[in-house]
Amino acid sequence: MDKVVASAAEAVRDVGDGASLAVGGFGLSGVPNTLIEALRKAGPGGLRVVSNNCGVDGGGLGVLLEAGRIVRVTGSYIGDNRTFARKYLGGEVEVELIPQGTLAERLRAGGCGIPAFYTPAGVGTAVAEGGLPWRYAPDGTVAVMSPVKETRTFDGKTYVLEHGITTDFALVRAARGDRHGNLVFAKASRNFNPLAAMAGRITVAEVEELVEPGEIDPGHVHLPGVFVQRVVALTPGQAAAKGIEKRTVRG
Repeated sequence: MDKVVASAAEAVRDVGDGASLAVGGFGLSGVPNTLIEALRKAGPGGLRVVSNNCGVDGGGLGVLLEAGRIVRVTGSYIGDNRTFARKYLGGEVEVELIPQGTLAERLRAGGCGIPAFYTPAGVGTAVAEGGLPWRYAPDGTVAVMSPVKETRTFDGKTYVLEHGITTDFALVRAARGDRHGNLVFAKASRNFNPLAAMAGRITVAEVEELVEPGEIDPGHVHLPGVFVQRVVALTPGQAAAKGIEKRTVRG
């Protein structure tokens, strides 16, 4: 039952070339930076990533992107990452852009064993009708386009079929966690982290505070340990290292 591993490097040791990863975080909030850095040092390539966005220049998943380790991204947002935009438009990375709520539900569905579901999001657009550029050719033409998706009418309203997402691994960050893998997420970090964790066949959680089983009130658990296979306790320095995406001041 003790799922704690000694280091981030050990926790990602078996992530190999071509692995698929669900990664928590939104912008700079709740990003498992320590695990991502360990993965960068480990060196696997050809990674297929599912995450709301692909980090920022020099931060989060952006470090794997800059290192040329990522070949495909399933996400909702490209902005604020010039490297991501350049690699996408230059044909170096394949990108499946989908509505944010649909991405969240696809991850949740995969984690719950639901193969597919119908949603009204995207009906009447290229999301359902196909033609979104997934990959560009070096000359700027579209090399791979999104396919047409199945639609069906319920009670006079049209819905599009979306498939649940599961991945080989999931990397997430939590504020607190116990040795059994029960996790608590702080404020905005409770974004895509629980959903990504559910979708991974092997889920690795870096936790800012590691506690013993029973110290977390069961009613306060955001993600039960059944979804988590490995836990990495961060050092105080790693736990405190949190970037500010857009600094604002009040006069």
